[in-house]
Amino acid sequence: MNFPDVLFGPKAGLIRACAVFLVAASLSACAGKANNDTYGLSASPVVEGPASTAKQILVPEPTALKALDSDQVVIRLSGSEIQYLANSQWSDRLPKMVQSKLVQAFENTGKIGGVGKPGEGLAIDYQVITDIRSFEISTDGSDTAVVEIFAKIVNDRNGTVRAQKAFRATMPVSGSGHPAFVAALDRAFAEVSVDIVGWTLKAI
Repeated sequence: MNFPDVLFGPKAGLIRACAVFLVAASLSACAGKANNDTYGLSASPVVEGPASTAKQILVPEPTALKALDSDQVVIRLSGSEIQYLANSQWSDRLPKMVQSKLVQAFENTGKIGGVGKPGEGLAIDYQVITDIRSFEISTDGSDTAVVEIFAKIVNDRNGTVRAQKAFRATMPVSGSGHPAFVAALDRAFAEVSVDIVGWTLKAI
């Protein structure tokens, strides 16, 4: 913060006092920031399916309601009540992570001509458009990871919908603590991503 070389009078004292307060407040905010445990989704599994080596696919970022469109891990206490897992976060916004892992899953098959995200300049045949409907730990009864993603395959040449389907997987939470919750979500998402990729390969 730059100030004139010479300040005199009551106004100068007020400016100096404000400057000291602002610096102190900034330092206090930094010192008090929580250090959250940060989690990612594991490597995308290899998916079996028919080859479509002449086709190129675009995977836009999934849509999601605001509660899921963040870096927070969602815990559903009831049908209408949610909380976020304390002192924990994803390594990025959830839709961005899901998009990245779906792209990797398509790439790992080696069965398509190309796959990418918007802005990468591919000549696209199909878009795989997704909506994250659930990505949470349900505490209704036993703790269970629930992942549901609705997928739509759109012909990029004429805008028609080739196929659409909801994919859902549930996994029991094994063990205790935050890592056990995240591991269950990771397993559920892995199952959903395998199903989406395999279904897409058959549909195109």
